[in-house]
Amino acid sequence: MYEALTPVSEMLSRNLDMLCHQPLLVCGLLEDDLPGLLAAHGPAPRVFTTDFRYFQWLSSHNDIQPEFGAAPTATPAAGLLLLMPKAKAEAHYLLAACLPLLPPGAPVFIAGDNKGGVKAAPKLLAPWCEQVNKVDSARRASLYQAVLSRPAPAFAADDWVGRYPLEEEHLTVCTLPGVFSADHLDAGTRLLLNNAGALHGRVLDFGCGAGVIGASLLKRNPGIELEQIDINALALAASRLTLAENGLQAKVYPSDGLGEVQGHFDCIISNPPFHAGLKTFYDTTETLLRDAKRYLKPGGSLLLVANAFLPYPDLIEQGFGHCETLAANGRFKIYRATA
Repeated sequence: MYEALTPVSEMLSRNLDMLCHQPLLVCGLLEDDLPGLLAAHGPAPRVFTTDFRYFQWLSSHNDIQPEFGAAPTATPAAGLLLLMPKAKAEAHYLLAACLPLLPPGAPVFIAGDNKGGVKAAPKLLAPWCEQVNKVDSARRASLYQAVLSRPAPAFAADDWVGRYPLEEEHLTVCTLPGVFSADHLDAGTRLLLNNAGALHGRVLDFGCGAGVIGASLLKRNPGIELEQIDINALALAASRLTLAENGLQAKVYPSDGLGEVQGHFDCIISNPPFHAGLKTFYDTTETLLRDAKRYLKPGGSLLLVANAFLPYPDLIEQGFGHCETLAANGRFKIYRATA
């Protein structure tokens, strides 16, 4: 899954002498065994990731023990390498979380795809670094280097929480940088909620994001036993905040697809993701459609919203033998299948 080096890491491999003077704290869009490459040429890096899939993969593929969560542990670091994430807001967040761990004079590197926002590195680092230099560019990727000139203020997680009202549901949604639907309810989720109907029993919110679907379902169906899963630590943290803000309770935990899920459900509901990093990525949803029936009780249902152009009805029919279209608005469709 992560075996081949990305173009960004291939570019970084030309700069190992610079990167391997000290054990770096590495975070951001990690998509390969860059940590192993760094460890083979110098001190092993410390890896922090918000991606549970990558956390599991790296944990099982070398001796580096990565950290998974919404922020790194408050352990001092000698330097930082940020792999530019898809959302610039998430880059600001990761720098705010990681830079306070560095002493003045520590090296700071930012690398990424040229189309992925890495050119913003000088502006991102301007508050803390006197000078930011572009030190390499190859394979449509770039590497920027700076030295921490001013101590970064202590990280305050609450400062990064956004909120917006969902008035028709009488809810307040809490969000964090990079989490889907960060400042408003997206049209696909609204269509899904409008067609979800009454639910009962055990319900799984697959790819919970900021927790909009789960919190809405709990408001409408207070008797359900809700579980919320996501691969992203910031999404899980946002979902927990949304639940707490509205006095609701659910079990929230990381899972790569259905890998950490136990038992059977009366309903699996989802507005599934189809982007990973800068790429279009369908594998997680395709696996869900193929395997969901095994996680449903007899008579239990799979309910999801998807862009109308995606070929999900065929995949649902392969898994369930049928697929019902509950609603459509031109851009999105709501599908249901019953075990």
